[in-house]
Amino acid sequence: MNPQHSYENVGLTTLQPKPRRNKCLWIGLPAAVVAIVVAVVVGVVVSRNHKSESSNSASPNSASPSGSTLTGEPAASQAASIKQDIGLFPTGTDSQYLLPLYPSTTNSAAFSSPTFNPSNNAAFSWPEDPFKPAKPQVTTVRPDRPRLLAPAYKWQALPKLIATDPYLKSWNETIFQNATDYYNQPVVKYFLDGGSGILDNAREVKMRIKAFSYAYRMSNDTKWVDRAWLELQNAAGKGTTPFGPDDLTKWNPSHFLDTAEFTAAFAIAYDWLYDQWTPDQKGQIASTMTTLGLQLGVDYINNGSAWWAGPSITGNWNCVTMSGLTMGALALLGDDTSGLPEKVLGLTVPNALAACAFGPSSDGTWAETANYWYFGTTGHAEMTSSLMTATGSDYGLLSTNPGFEKTVLDDANAIIFYGDQYNHPEYVLYQRDQHDAPEPNSVFWYNPTVAGAFWDSMPLDHVFDNHTDQWASMRSSWTDHDALYVAIKAGTLQGHQTHNDLDAGDFVIDALGTRWAGDLGSGDYNSAGYFDDGDGQDSKRWLYYRKRTEGQNTILVDKQNQIVTAQPTIEFGSSESEQGSSTVYDVPSDSTAFFTADLTSAYPSGTTFKRGVRMLNARKQVLLQDDITSSGAVMWRMHTNATVAVDASGTSATLTIGDKKLQMSLLNAPSGAAFTTGPAKRFDDDPALPAARPTRRTSGLPTGTYSLQVLFNPQWDGMSASSFVTPPSVPVDSWDLKSHN
Repeated sequence: MNPQHSYENVGLTTLQPKPRRNKCLWIGLPAAVVAIVVAVVVGVVVSRNHKSESSNSASPNSASPSGSTLTGEPAASQAASIKQDIGLFPTGTDSQYLLPLYPSTTNSAAFSSPTFNPSNNAAFSWPEDPFKPAKPQVTTVRPDRPRLLAPAYKWQALPKLIATDPYLKSWNETIFQNATDYYNQPVVKYFLDGGSGILDNAREVKMRIKAFSYAYRMSNDTKWVDRAWLELQNAAGKGTTPFGPDDLTKWNPSHFLDTAEFTAAFAIAYDWLYDQWTPDQKGQIASTMTTLGLQLGVDYINNGSAWWAGPSITGNWNCVTMSGLTMGALALLGDDTSGLPEKVLGLTVPNALAACAFGPSSDGTWAETANYWYFGTTGHAEMTSSLMTATGSDYGLLSTNPGFEKTVLDDANAIIFYGDQYNHPEYVLYQRDQHDAPEPNSVFWYNPTVAGAFWDSMPLDHVFDNHTDQWASMRSSWTDHDALYVAIKAGTLQGHQTHNDLDAGDFVIDALGTRWAGDLGSGDYNSAGYFDDGDGQDSKRWLYYRKRTEGQNTILVDKQNQIVTAQPTIEFGSSESEQGSSTVYDVPSDSTAFFTADLTSAYPSGTTFKRGVRMLNARKQVLLQDDITSSGAVMWRMHTNATVAVDASGTSATLTIGDKKLQMSLLNAPSGAAFTTGPAKRFDDDPALPAARPTRRTSGLPTGTYSLQVLFNPQWDGMSASSFVTPPSVPVDSWDLKSHN
């Protein structure tokens, strides 16, 4: 089966890098190939054991210039003063990976232990919410507007906070600039993107409505209200150009994510601009939201056609659909006397509590991968926050699954909300520096009393050990753009709601400000059979290169896919190194971390496969080792965007990206083993392909027992060749923290 699109020219990305040509690097006999291809694994925010802090105490490291420890109002005042003096912590944003760039500096009073410093000064913190129902009920809302996400008392306090908080000031400016950009663009044009529906349209309308509504409430300029109305009219099919079918399917309810996001957009418009709409406008917004969103949601759930409302749908679908419907119902409560909002809330809140709330597994990992984690947690956060601001309670959405507090070990804007709710200032401090933070939700979720540096005492390593996930991240610094970063995964190959790959053992490596080994990411959702038959061994999904084992950075046996019922086991070790308050971190000589996985169950009978990765030489080098016994041909593969030059022996390869280089060496190479490069595409001689093409010889290492040891040496500025180490050969089963000293 041929993919409908060519995947040969795929960009190397962490977020949205510039596209480059990918190639695959293999290890095998001279006639074989060792694949190098590029992967996307999001950097993880790792928490230390965080102790709740007294509302009247400052961090012990938040000391006054004289060295005495401040508490209460003095600590809050000092934190605010330091914040004003320092401004934004990052000096800029990397243009390729969109990551924050931190200054090389030490001993700054601002770079201290993360904390919240409560203040009674209105210029430093949000005032107390006057709405405190003794017994919150989901259908009893606060008496004033807005009630969703951003209640009136926060709007009133925001101008003073913007004047004292550099992050709020920066976000405010960015939101206004975004609103201006949207204002000058045509209304969103309807585009049905196959299986993805009109989700992009819905997201864009929602984004614009939030920006226009924010701009009005902060400026009182009614041009923003008028522009929001044009966008709403267009999405309702009442504009000057057609927008979808002229019936109840206008918001594409067959792909209910679209419907839910449109409903949320209209709910925000209705609520945030409530006092600006004429009765007729208000009626039109409510009617559209009810007819195209809420009523269909109730009907679909009650007649059993809402598969996304099932208790097993714990991922993004449940979170986003329940959130959109909930926000729509909360916006209309009290105005719509039909009882529909009450019916909606009677369905969505219990449903989300049973399903969406369990999106993260016990270790905090979102089983659907990082991109869906972003979407799902945003839905959960918007729903939870809206319930809290509108009715005074989260109804257990934050507490029923302890894994939700751990899920903020990844990164998305919802961390700003979760960090405040779970009393983790380091999460707030981390996310506020990210490129996507300037957004209205962030403004109202942000706790401006936060102070310190997220990296102060932050562990460099973390493992996620739930059996469905099993992945680890290791790094040499949190603040050095050129730092070494390694992530590797094992985990089950089923139970990810058909969003995973056959990729046990997959890894990525970053160093010198770029990604050297990566993952190709998602394929084209409109490709034939992409989601049709689940994740069984014979699923058509596994015929696509990006989903197949050959499209991952792992081992192939006889060029066959891994076995979907695999149950890997892992071990993890870390020196538990932590970065201090400085952005300049000198890694101790004995600092290391390793991850090993027994991946035997992912391969056919007769094969045993154990993979290990570890940091060496004060985290300047990486060793990847595979101990294999196989009755089939073995091939080691990796994907990269680098230019690859293999030496004459075939046991060393130099990778080049721009002016940066990384050297790979095959240690103790089995007889005949060598690096070979090739395109990142399906094997030409694959019998599953409908038409034969000239065969490319890609046979692997023959039957036998091997220890494939690949050493990665980034070519650090100022580091001589003699400073690199050659590690001893140690069986993966014998690895520990000192095994490679």
